[in-house]
Amino acid sequence: MRGHVTPAAGAAAVTVDDAALGAQLADGRRLARCLRCDCWIEHPTPVGADVAYERIPPLTELTLPQRGQPLHEAIVMRLIAVNKGLHAFGFTLVAAALLLLETNLVRLRGLAQRVLAGVNGPIADTGQGASRSWLARQLSRVLDLRTGTLKVLLAVALLYAVVEWTEAVGLWLQRRWAEYLTVLATAGFLPLEVHELTKRVTVLRVGALVVNVALIVWLVRTKRLFGLRGGAAAVHEDIDWPAVLAAPTPAALTVLDHRSGGRRAAKAR
Repeated sequence: MRGHVTPAAGAAAVTVDDAALGAQLADGRRLARCLRCDCWIEHPTPVGADVAYERIPPLTELTLPQRGQPLHEAIVMRLIAVNKGLHAFGFTLVAAALLLLETNLVRLRGLAQRVLAGVNGPIADTGQGASRSWLARQLSRVLDLRTGTLKVLLAVALLYAVVEWTEAVGLWLQRRWAEYLTVLATAGFLPLEVHELTKRVTVLRVGALVVNVALIVWLVRTKRLFGLRGGAAAVHEDIDWPAVLAAPTPAALTVLDHRSGGRRAAKAR
């Protein structure tokens, strides 16, 4: 997503045959084309240890960046991966809290029992009574907790955490299996989200549902999952580099034309 990729900057010599990637000006300066953004960057002519290669290697031997539509899709995938990572972190925290609660359940019950006995004392004011009543209800919930229930909740939280972490890593690395996993896992949440909406409609719940539906539609359509729009065989993630390099860059002609000795290089292009 960032940083210039200029193969011509490391070549000991740049000739007219390399005009699509670089130009050597008459005053000794070197211009190199960035393969990511098509900007032309001025570099010093490399000497000694700064020389990466005598001539610019063929495209098949260069590390080529993403650009255009594949880059745009990769950025969206990284954003989804970050979103899944945040979910995974949340589930991990929940699992840690449940594990801590299960480990100290006996001690917490004893503490809740003692506090509840104090709370159930004389009530003076209605305001204080309402506060005590709420606290008493929460303490009663602690007393009603069962080890079996906590173990089930812990297992569910761990399962979701593992799934979300797997999705996040796979999407960050742009793996196709992660796209399928994300669609299936996200779709699995939709009935729960709809059920929550039937009980209470909030902006947060509606927003979460809309985002998840949009995520599923975007992944299935853009990545051609489940055979849609030709399936994996129709996915074109490779860039037509010969066509990219064959297209002249107006910025290059302008820069070259205004630099000392640049007119010759511009004519060579």
